[in-house]
Amino acid sequence: MHDVLRQRLLRKIESLPDAQIYQVLDFIEFLESKYAEVPSVESTGLQKFAENLEDKLRVKAVSPSTIREAFQLIAAADRVLSNVSAAGKQVLSELNEAWDGPGGEGGAAGPPVGPEKGEEPSR
Repeated sequence: MHDVLRQRLLRKIESLPDAQIYQVLDFIEFLESKYAEVPSVESTGLQKFAENLEDKLRVKAVSPSTIREAFQLIAAADRVLSNVSAAGKQVLSELNEAWDGPGGEGGAAGPPVGPEKGEEPSR
């Protein structure tokens, strides 16, 4: 999908009341199940949880504004967890690079070596 069409769809959807936005979502999911050539992008675990919860709340006729507020919180939590995950991967990558050293052979000093089994540590 090109950017002009994406922006046009977003403008049209954003102008609708919440109840009709859910009708649009249902119709898109119907079209996707019937005509999609490529499966949709896999969502994160928290996003799947949020979508399932949202569907259950809609069935129980919870007001769209209440659902929106709840999912703004879940979206914020998802962003935080994504940032934490990215930061953790970055730290691991940097540690791995530092461990490998510039030559890629395990660093100059290597891992710390402790006493052999049965030996007492030197003092």
